[in-house]
Amino acid sequence: MQIAPFALAATFLAAPAFAQDYPLTIAHKFGTTVIEEAPERVASVDFAGADDLLALGIQPVTIRHWYGDHPRSVWPWADPLLEEEDPTILRGQLDFEAIAAEDPDVIVALWSGITAEEYERLSLIAPVVAVPEGVGDYALPWDERALLTGRAVGREDEAVDLVDAVRGELAAVAEAHPSWHDRTVAVAYLWNAEPGAYTSHDVRPQLLSQLGFVPPEEIDALIAGNEFAVTFSPEDLSPIDTDLLIWLPPEGGDISPILDLPARRFLEASREGREIFLDEILSSAFSHASLLSIPYAVERLVPMIEAALDGDPETHADLRAAPE
Repeated sequence: MQIAPFALAATFLAAPAFAQDYPLTIAHKFGTTVIEEAPERVASVDFAGADDLLALGIQPVTIRHWYGDHPRSVWPWADPLLEEEDPTILRGQLDFEAIAAEDPDVIVALWSGITAEEYERLSLIAPVVAVPEGVGDYALPWDERALLTGRAVGREDEAVDLVDAVRGELAAVAEAHPSWHDRTVAVAYLWNAEPGAYTSHDVRPQLLSQLGFVPPEEIDALIAGNEFAVTFSPEDLSPIDTDLLIWLPPEGGDISPILDLPARRFLEASREGREIFLDEILSSAFSHASLLSIPYAVERLVPMIEAALDGDPETHADLRAAPE
């Protein structure tokens, strides 16, 4: 199934704009925010937040750097939509002076991990839209994040259309692969020689759930609240011995430390060829889980899943040059 990476942007450009009522009140974990009128200058302090704004036709006045060496801190699926050659990039800790200098009308902070103190400081600059009450800092599902972003910037109708388009693409993939339904999937990583996996509160397993997969109970059993990730002993990888095991690459993209994990050979998922190793670009598209990155990721991920679950341990379609 071929999915055009920039079809969503074209959808927006072809869609008429509709009026949205103001003042607008948005409740969140720090209280409520009132946006008096449709914002023209939108600052993003979200990791990956620029994607959804660009999909909605908004040029963010600030972009929060997450990782990677892309000069403008946006990745290939979003870069063509960014008009500013030298945007204001926020690296490391929040630079409140740099944000204030851009004179934003609203600050989007839905996937930012900001503290109450940071929220108060940002609120002195402009109204701040934070994550809803009861939701983890990085647990807001991709579609809810896009819809809330659209509402905050006066593009609610457009956001609904774009989210519906992505949901439709995901549903079409799920419908075309009924054998995936109710099969378990783990999204794992290796960080500082310590393996870990994302819980059902994270956007990556949530996205795979929309393709029919289910997260394993063994991973969520290792957390006490709504943590989005958990680590475990490299000597026991059993929590990730699932029907499908997706590995994100370590920093630098070298997967050899994962391949060399001694306990990996005991995984049925490994012995039966049901692993997928993502490269940095695909891993990032998958992890951004935005209106722009999801079509980019799904188009490339689907054939990898098909190869991993075809019953032949010798076939794969990921970054490995040849079967092990």
